[in-house]
Amino acid sequence: MNVTLVRIGGFFGVAVPLLGFVMIFLAIGESPWFSWTDNALSDLGVEGFGSVIFNGGLAMTGSLAMMFFVGLYEFSVGSIVGRVGALLFLAGTFLLVGIGVFNETYGPIHLYISVAFFFSLALSILISGAFMLRRRMIGLGFLSLLTGAIAAIVWLMPWRGTAIPETISALAAGIWSSVLGAWMLRLK
Repeated sequence: MNVTLVRIGGFFGVAVPLLGFVMIFLAIGESPWFSWTDNALSDLGVEGFGSVIFNGGLAMTGSLAMMFFVGLYEFSVGSIVGRVGALLFLAGTFLLVGIGVFNETYGPIHLYISVAFFFSLALSILISGAFMLRRRMIGLGFLSLLTGAIAAIVWLMPWRGTAIPETISALAAGIWSSVLGAWMLRLK
């Protein structure tokens, strides 16, 4: 295992959720019409300056998350389960970029990309949790299973709009990424 690559990935694991949420909240600030209960976050990406912030923010966040993937992939050397979790995370990073590029004006393709993103995100975290438990990384393994479950289960509840479940799912993933990233940064 190349510890330098894992540590670099760890830096991005901490930084990426911060960037993503800053960009989302900046876009919300530019969109006084936005309602947490009635809108999807993707509604922010349709018109006005807020759409530039939102779509650009998703594309940047997804692109930089690919660097976190590099650390995840390197850390999972020798484990098929770990590599599958990391590769699903990579798929999620491409899908996140896709959400920003193919905004709601692209119709159903945006919906398909968004659903695939949230599905791959939760599944990658859950599979990474199984990998960590197999490696006897009990704390990180249980954190992964918990945050992955939250990222998935939130979608089973009834919501008028999707901004709240999208945010809860992204927040769970952001916590996972930040904690795991901080742990990766400390590897020697």
